[in-house]
Amino acid sequence: MRIIVISAHPDDETLGCGATLLKHAANGDDLFWLIVTQAHEPQWPADVITRKATEVERVAEAYGMKEYFRLGFPTTQLDVTPEAGLIESIRERLAYVKPDIVYVVYGGDVHSDHRAVFSATTAVLKSIYMSSLGVRKLLCYETLSSTEAAAYPGFTPTAFNDVSPYLERKLQIMELYETEGQGDLMPRGSSAIRALARHRGATIGVEYAEAFSLVRELM
Repeated sequence: MRIIVISAHPDDETLGCGATLLKHAANGDDLFWLIVTQAHEPQWPADVITRKATEVERVAEAYGMKEYFRLGFPTTQLDVTPEAGLIESIRERLAYVKPDIVYVVYGGDVHSDHRAVFSATTAVLKSIYMSSLGVRKLLCYETLSSTEAAAYPGFTPTAFNDVSPYLERKLQIMELYETEGQGDLMPRGSSAIRALARHRGATIGVEYAEAFSLVRELM
């Protein structure tokens, strides 16, 4: 299968579905990564922007991504970015990859970039267009420090993936995000990531799991 994960920011995919991606890779699936935004000056210093780009390369290699794409929209500014351009950019990459499964950030997040990416992706993947793009299933994932911070609507998981053998590697990959990481007692700290996976695992009677919300599926 061909799998693509769409993230508003580089670390979204590891926080939300990193262990699931590792499981896909172990099953021989081809992984693709679409990163919508990137840091920009003057909000971030040039050296930090360079470090972030290097982190993306290292993470893509760690997952064994077949290919990754950076759309280059300025981070934290998608709420003032014309949606038509965002929709077309996402459509072009999906038409190129023709993935079987698409994972995208949750649309009910407190982060405006997440909401914009979810909205644009679902516009591209209206049910009537999914077949022509090769997509059979669209799921959204929860992202620590954003998903749980939204007052309404809350993330309601409808699909779960047993990722028990892959969680430790996910935590190792998260450490590659030196400019994004947080210490323990913070939402992106390793203990919080592990706790969420344990909670989702308990929901289905396994050690660790990642949870998703099914948006659309062609049977």
